[in-house]
Amino acid sequence: MAPAPHEHRLRVRYGETDQMGVVHHANYLLYFEEGRTRMMRDLGVPYSELEKEGWALPVRKAELRFRQSARYDDELVVRTRIGRVGAASVEFLYEVIDANNGQLLANGSTELACIDIRTPERRVAMLPESLRRLMT
Repeated sequence: MAPAPHEHRLRVRYGETDQMGVVHHANYLLYFEEGRTRMMRDLGVPYSELEKEGWALPVRKAELRFRQSARYDDELVVRTRIGRVGAASVEFLYEVIDANNGQLLANGSTELACIDIRTPERRVAMLPESLRRLMT
């Protein structure tokens, strides 16, 4: 049985909307990032600690599908779960839900590569074992 997704609540800010009060499409990727980083922190691996240890997880692929519009001052729930964990990458899956009525507003995924930031080349590297254990 798959673990329950991590949930993070947020409220749409005015600056995230267009002239019609609808969330601009680019902000959903920011919501995904916020859900992912909060999940990582709650798992005990804040991004800041990974970077201090010499690792980074840049996004190398992102997919996003819009279902319904979110609007200014809506409360949203970002559900995040881990998809595939590869040797040097990890996939996260997302749903953005309207907290008031449970309606799916958007869903998508990101794939992150692990890189070693201790070297100038910043080469792709195997996921650290401690991180892999937390994600599988």
